[in-house]
Amino acid sequence: MPPAVTDILDIWAVDSQIGADGLISVDFLLPTGTYINLDVPRDATICHIKQLLWKQAHSYPLFHLLMEIDSYMFSCVNQTAVREELEDETRRLCDVRPFLPVLKLVTRNCDPGEKLGSKIGVLIGKGLHEFDALQDPEVKEFRSKMRRISEEKLLSLVGLSWVDWLKHSYPPEQEPSIPENFQDKLYGGNLVVAIHFDKCQDVFSFQVSPNINPVKLNELAIRKRLTIHGKEDEVDPSDYVLQISGRLEYIFGDHPLIQFQYIRKCVMNRILPHLTLVECCSIKKMCEQEMIAIEGAINRKSSNLPLPLPPKKTRTVTQLTHSVWDMSNPFKIMLLKGNKLNTEETAKVHVRAGLFHGTELLCKPIVSAEISGRSEHVWNETLEFEINVCDLPRMARLCFAVYAVMDKMKTKKSTKTINPSKYQTIRKAGKVHYPVAWVNTMVFDFKGQLKSGDLLLHSWTSFPDELEEMLNPMGTVRTNPYTENATALHIKFQEYSKLPIYYPPFDKILEKAAEIAKSSENAGMPGRGGKKFYIELKEIMERDPLTQLCENEMDLIWTLRYDCRENFPQSLPKLLLSIKWNKLEDVAQLQALLQIWSKLPPREALELLDFNYPDQYVREYAVGCLKQMSDEELSQYLLQLVQVLKYEPFLDCALSRFLVERALANRRIGQMLFWHLRSEVHIPAVSIQFGVILEAYCRGSIAHMKVLSKQVEALSKLKTLNSIIKLNAMKQSKAKGKDAMHTCLKQNAYREALSDLQSPLNPSVILSELYVEKCKYMDSKMKPLWIVYNNKMFGGDLLGIIFKNGDDLRQDMLTLQILRLMDLLWKEAGLDLRMLPYGCLATGDHSGLIEAVSAAETIADIQLNSSNVAAAAAFNKDALLNWLKEYNLGDDLDRAIEEFTLSCAGYCVATYVLGIGDRHSDNIMVRKNGQLFHIDFGHILGNFKSKFGIKRERVPFILTYDFIHVIQQGKTGNTEKFGRFRQCCEDAYLILRRHGNLFITLFALMLTAGLPELTSVKDIQYLKDSLALGKSEEEALKQFKQKFDEALRESWTTKVNWMAHTVRKDYRS
Repeated sequence: MPPAVTDILDIWAVDSQIGADGLISVDFLLPTGTYINLDVPRDATICHIKQLLWKQAHSYPLFHLLMEIDSYMFSCVNQTAVREELEDETRRLCDVRPFLPVLKLVTRNCDPGEKLGSKIGVLIGKGLHEFDALQDPEVKEFRSKMRRISEEKLLSLVGLSWVDWLKHSYPPEQEPSIPENFQDKLYGGNLVVAIHFDKCQDVFSFQVSPNINPVKLNELAIRKRLTIHGKEDEVDPSDYVLQISGRLEYIFGDHPLIQFQYIRKCVMNRILPHLTLVECCSIKKMCEQEMIAIEGAINRKSSNLPLPLPPKKTRTVTQLTHSVWDMSNPFKIMLLKGNKLNTEETAKVHVRAGLFHGTELLCKPIVSAEISGRSEHVWNETLEFEINVCDLPRMARLCFAVYAVMDKMKTKKSTKTINPSKYQTIRKAGKVHYPVAWVNTMVFDFKGQLKSGDLLLHSWTSFPDELEEMLNPMGTVRTNPYTENATALHIKFQEYSKLPIYYPPFDKILEKAAEIAKSSENAGMPGRGGKKFYIELKEIMERDPLTQLCENEMDLIWTLRYDCRENFPQSLPKLLLSIKWNKLEDVAQLQALLQIWSKLPPREALELLDFNYPDQYVREYAVGCLKQMSDEELSQYLLQLVQVLKYEPFLDCALSRFLVERALANRRIGQMLFWHLRSEVHIPAVSIQFGVILEAYCRGSIAHMKVLSKQVEALSKLKTLNSIIKLNAMKQSKAKGKDAMHTCLKQNAYREALSDLQSPLNPSVILSELYVEKCKYMDSKMKPLWIVYNNKMFGGDLLGIIFKNGDDLRQDMLTLQILRLMDLLWKEAGLDLRMLPYGCLATGDHSGLIEAVSAAETIADIQLNSSNVAAAAAFNKDALLNWLKEYNLGDDLDRAIEEFTLSCAGYCVATYVLGIGDRHSDNIMVRKNGQLFHIDFGHILGNFKSKFGIKRERVPFILTYDFIHVIQQGKTGNTEKFGRFRQCCEDAYLILRRHGNLFITLFALMLTAGLPELTSVKDIQYLKDSLALGKSEEEALKQFKQKFDEALRESWTTKVNWMAHTVRKDYRS
């Protein structure tokens, strides 16, 4: 048994180390007022515990007053500090994890709405009572609005046919574009498919046209089976559905077979597709079970509806409110005081304040007077900005930074203040100004009303690497929820009128634009230029998103905005950067122009969700363009779309509604959205925003909650197991540690939690039965768990997942997403480079899952196994080719070398473009079929490892002579094969270069994620340089050819590094 570790703070994590007979002391409270203490098995089910309690209660007074045992259930306070009723009595006590071991027996007549809320709180890792406690009108209104959307979605599901339900719950994965070389992979123009029959042993193989639809294939399979068994029954093929064997994925509809991703993948890899013919009655049964849950949720909502809100009174702008455009006063605020500034007693403090629209400064920043003080600093100072109230854009944000002013740098002894060298500082007249805290707030509230009166802003202390005018406009507009120790700024917005002041509604904005257009008619049509400007505009529009526009260019773009709309619709981002957002007339004209601007392709529209484009109507336009995306394309960019939610200042926005609606329409999107949000819900700045979106998704997807709850429970178990292994790693050998791990996994609580669940990495994959003997943990510091499952798929390899706890997987997740996109772009251009972007998913704070690729070994292991001397292993050029020969005979070897050649080309180009560092022989792997792929992406964008100030990696990408030896089929003079490999690399590079703006946009949208190697626009500059953006295609290709030659010339340095790595590895083992 794993030894117990005494930690009274987390009894459930600790007790998970003891055996199945381990007991825990639980206090039980009965409805009669009786208190009973019992020792119960920690992994006993709630049902069993209730039976034990009932038996004991017989001997206590007042037992005769109790009703039947089934009239009661337990309630407890859960880990999110919410009272949870334990309706599902098959759950184990150790999985319920009450906050304290206290269970209360209650009658089964509680509020069903409260039950659902409690379940959602447990699932999303944040109690819904926290949202209620805020008493925030914006949170309340958004939750109410999203609840209506969720309920409408639930209602729309009621009465769905089983086919429509299947489309919603298990949408088929398709790729409409057909690869050019797929005909070469067919057998006489046909593909071979194996059809299994559910609930019997019959298996038939067919040669069919790749364009046959699933119903026709059903018909062929049924007819063949009936013929063989001598039956002549009439069977309707539409009563059956094709399921991918061993997966929760179905092939149905009118699409050609070759358009389904699974079939396509099998054909391209020359693997026999295995499909199972399932009777629709089993699908109907699944559908009916979900419908019962949905109808139950709808019924309990309708029986517990709140009183309807009174109808809203329509605002009359002239009578009840003022328009901000009527306010010509300068914008002013009052800086009252600051608390808990945590600065040196000798330091003087001032506050900088600036008005921003995105990263654009609307006017000159204001600096307050310098004052000194201890715990409280009082200014009572009016800050007047050089902008009139009428010119404030709707999304203007007011940014503050508190600075301490010192005569010199603080001494090492002092610990009170921040190290000034870490952040940007101003040195002026021998003094150092360094940042203490920052906070941002919107000028208008979520309803468009200009803020007025007092406001208390609790600040943040973590500064980004780059500041704008010593302020942090990209930072959140939400205040620090940890108010106890946070620096607080008291400000007061000036009141310009006794009536509320609102930003004009959209119709008034268009009216203003029409007035301006009418008044300028006499001067001729605005916004047009002659042919002489066309070339200049074209040159500007072809620049990448990182290239800054000069003032003259911005004026030209704005002046010729109608030419831009007609000739360069893709120029919209540059037009938006050229407008003067502090001029209401220009803003009104832009909004009118936006209404007639043609829709951008979704990939180009993504840029408009960057922080530089905060205007709500621009973002609504961008989301409108994204609606053209297929679900497959949306899933490709979902990672960025979740991150840019952080740029949204208000909860109710087009992007959040779009994501929830698409998630509710497709469960695969829903699962991805759930985990992207839940993995960051612990971050204070986004906790409320992500929490309420998660709540909305759960309320609209009641049936999916059960699946997600199972995943959450499994991950909780893996985290506990990982903690046990880390604690015991120092005390016991690896063999004993592995035995202890297996003992844990064999316990009922672990086995049940980790079996029969849909993989968080891919909901189509069923992690059914643990193969405990194959499970292990790795030697690295965080002791990742390698969990292995038996594969239900016919003849399939074992399924493996790797659980990491203590590493931030978000950078790996981003890199693999970009590799997946590169693969897609290459395939669109007719180039299949056999990439293997395996699954990776962050599921929580520094924790997540990685897909274990089967039948693969690291280059280091292949080399080490071929040599008796570790130092010589890295220089054995035959090792890799011999290893491939071992697993591939005859024609299979030629195919394996082809796989190796193509995948090596893909990863050479990808690692160069992305600047992936720390490339050693243990993070490059090869599958037995020849496919090469890279793992572990801890260093990207040119952040290469160095030692003693010297870069350890001197090559642009890894291309060693043992790789070339395989590419040349072991023949030294095989220049034809090597020439083809080189051509593949060059073609792949040029294809990526044509999509350079897309890559820059995707990385820019991730700036808010807080990744260690992606913190500012400067980091993205690496991409611009590696793709040679701004150069001609000929110049770019010349640059890449030089890098290719350099990689070949310097490959000996790679071998030396690999030798050192292999020797260290051999020594450790």
